Amino acid sequence: MKVGAVVITMGNRPEELRALLDSVAGQDGDPVEVVVVGNGSPVPEVPAGVRTVELPENLGIPGGRNVGIEAFGPGGTDVDVLLFLDDDGLLARTDTAELCRRAFTDDPELGIISFRIADPDTGETQRRHVPRLRASDPMRSSRVTTFLGGANAVRTRVLAEVGNLPDEFFYAHEETDLAWRALDAGWMIDYRSDMVLYHPTTAPSRHAVYHRMVARNRVWLARRNLPALLVPVYLGVWLLLTLLRRPSRPALKAWFGGFREGWSTPCGPRRPMKWRTVWRLTRLGRPPVI
Repeated sequence: MKVGAVVITMGNRPEELRALLDSVAGQDGDPVEVVVVGNGSPVPEVPAGVRTVELPENLGIPGGRNVGIEAFGPGGTDVDVLLFLDDDGLLARTDTAELCRRAFTDDPELGIISFRIADPDTGETQRRHVPRLRASDPMRSSRVTTFLGGANAVRTRVLAEVGNLPDEFFYAHEETDLAWRALDAGWMIDYRSDMVLYHPTTAPSRHAVYHRMVARNRVWLARRNLPALLVPVYLGVWLLLTLLRRPSRPALKAWFGGFREGWSTPCGPRRPMKWRTVWRLTRLGRPPVI
């Protein structure tokens, strides 16, 4: 089973990027082919054998990853599995690629694997990095309904069947959009605690666009993927949760601006999931209303 890796970079973390690429090169088994995408910036110096693509403008996280996918052939079909890794991450073990090969070979229904993200200094995993509602035990592997964008492995047959990440999202919730489409097509998603990407602990709100993008893309996610009856329920629940978290006044203003934008702008094609997929998500512990 041939494995490739896509890394997008803004060109501002050359030392971290080099450490990540060294950790990929040190994987057991057959070599992992790597493509680094400079998302609107020059790519720092990389080791020999690593391919690079420099984009004239920042296409956003899903847009940059999609360019990396296509560098492996249409829909990434030159390889069987693609790893998507943050440029400031680091594979903690040398057997991660082999574990991926084994997992996909042993389970023909498995489409996506979400890695565990751990702080390199403390080894701790933030609750938000466990892609399920019952997230108190990050060491428990399980079936899940979504995955982590910068620490995952995707079977390229999934991309060929349901399409790539949604370019228009730019940042936030693009993984859940792909996850829901994959689940609707019959694929499964696993969270694996033994596949670890070291990544410094950070707050997602460090990004200036965080609150607006999260709200806008939440609306787009519902409009694109949910049966009509569930759209207001899903968005109503998230509105309530947002208010209960008591964000700052500027953050709340940005959130409501993004929420309005999500209703007033095109979100891409609408392909509502089947009701049996709604039931599957519910059985997996996360009904698509939260």
